Amino acid sequence: MIYTVTLNPALDKTVQIPNFHPGEVNRIAALRTDPGGKGINVSKVLHALAEPSVAAAILGGAAGQRIADALQAIGVEGLFLFTQHETRTNLKLIDPVQHTNTDINEPGAPVPPGTADALLTNLTARLTDGDLVVLSGSVPAGLPETVYRDWTLACKKAGAAVFLDADGALLRHGLEAQPALIKPNLAELSGVTGRPLQTAEDAAQAARALLARGVGCVAVTLGADGALFCWPDCMLRAECPRVPVGSTVGAGDSVVAALAYARQHGLARADAARLAMAAGTANVMCSGTQAAPYQDITQLLPQIRLTQL
Repeated sequence: MIYTVTLNPALDKTVQIPNFHPGEVNRIAALRTDPGGKGINVSKVLHALAEPSVAAAILGGAAGQRIADALQAIGVEGLFLFTQHETRTNLKLIDPVQHTNTDINEPGAPVPPGTADALLTNLTARLTDGDLVVLSGSVPAGLPETVYRDWTLACKKAGAAVFLDADGALLRHGLEAQPALIKPNLAELSGVTGRPLQTAEDAAQAARALLARGVGCVAVTLGADGALFCWPDCMLRAECPRVPVGSTVGAGDSVVAALAYARQHGLARADAARLAMAAGTANVMCSGTQAAPYQDITQLLPQIRLTQL
């Protein structure tokens, strides 16, 4: 079973405003809301791939209940802890005329002491050998920078592999626990290495250094330039076709979901990279943070170009 963990979930409100102008009255042309947070996004994409998952999260208030109800409605099992603190709402502003995507994210309320530990206890009690845990996204105020390192170690002790998608200090400390996979973008990878990375070649060199430190796979997303998929025995550059952009939010989460699917089904390296790139590209074509339909992903698979590095 795949478990996704979202310690700082959000109700994502996506608005479309043609010709948005700061400082003026702007009128919304279209609006949608989706359950969000990076781990929850992974579960939504897995659902689109017909792969079951359990979404573990800390939720609160009316927004938290809407997230729980939305996941239940599509058949994603929840492992939730509810608090009295309202789950945050994030605003995604899309201007289709100026071709801009703007995220306005709330920080999230601090969680009561012991809440995260209780969720970890509930999670590890369910884990068995062969399970996969996806830890991703920001964490609420009050949790230590070492939280993903500690959760990775606990989940590995329970027999599960761990994928980690985080940035900054959360990622730096998480690397100490040698996760099975990390998925930084180029800026996040630069932050880990402590030096600017500007090209795919720079990213490949940095990925090799992280593999040498015990990370199982380094998937580096490069935006419109595709991605690198780096394992100790194989390094692939994936390039995607140009597609109309609906929203860039959640594209990286789609990549993680596809790689989780690939691991659980034992796909070959090339097939895993091709599926991940197709899933990320298909997601970009969607509005809001909804998951791309399975047929959109499969239609893109033949258009993904792979190069051995």
